[in-house]
Amino acid sequence: MAELGKRNTLSILNESPHGLYLDGEELGDILLPNAFVPKNITPNQKLSVFVYLDSEDRIVATTETPLAEVDQFAALKVVEVNEKVGAFLDWGLSKDLLLPYREQKGRVQVGDTRVVRIYVDDASGRIVASEKHARFFSKYRATYKPQEQVDLIVIGETPLGYKAIINSSHIGLLYDNELSEPLTVGQSFKGYVNKIRPDGNIDLRRDPSGYTRVAPLADQILQAIRDSGGTLMLDDRSPPEAIREAFDVSKKAFKQALGNLYKQRLISFVPGGVQLVEK
Repeated sequence: MAELGKRNTLSILNESPHGLYLDGEELGDILLPNAFVPKNITPNQKLSVFVYLDSEDRIVATTETPLAEVDQFAALKVVEVNEKVGAFLDWGLSKDLLLPYREQKGRVQVGDTRVVRIYVDDASGRIVASEKHARFFSKYRATYKPQEQVDLIVIGETPLGYKAIINSSHIGLLYDNELSEPLTVGQSFKGYVNKIRPDGNIDLRRDPSGYTRVAPLADQILQAIRDSGGTLMLDDRSPPEAIREAFDVSKKAFKQALGNLYKQRLISFVPGGVQLVEK
């Protein structure tokens, strides 16, 4: 059956002056308004749509893609604050997402970016957001392996570093002394599990550790040099931000990979960059 707050593939039932009615099974017939009906559709075609509630709490479909779905965490921008009900967040759809007052942590202002969990409220049946993350985390001890790649969203800063949500299920810590640049709340990226402590706390890294990161990165740099005609205008003196943007790694890892290529006599250094060594 169709799931509220998620993308579904639904069959077309019939056409009306207002749009197409899709088979939502237990949710009933779901209207896809004309504004979102794709061109050149066929009667037996199935459509991939996002199912949610319109401003009158009717179940409708859209071909728009939200920034996040029900049961996911996301960093969303506040676009309106209503004194009676709460704040409204831009989640990529024509109808904004409500962050009720009871689900807020601290004062919310227009322009803020808030990390929220999207869920269906049992009492109202509406899709809403919450900043009270803890109740949505897994109650089971994490079983991640060292060096396992995970999805991270930064949710706060501590004296030791930054707290981050792991795969929408657990919480972990990125240490300041292992980061090459500051992070910001709401920032999301691929990170790595360093270890799980005996007390269950999880240590994270922005980048993989040890030699396992050097060889793949060296290959990636080598390919980038070839793709750019034999010269890459980045070297061991380039700003960390430029290296992160180009390869999504720390400057330390980049320098190690360059050293690896240099020792193999595959590259040489030129002013402001590196180039392939002609064999």
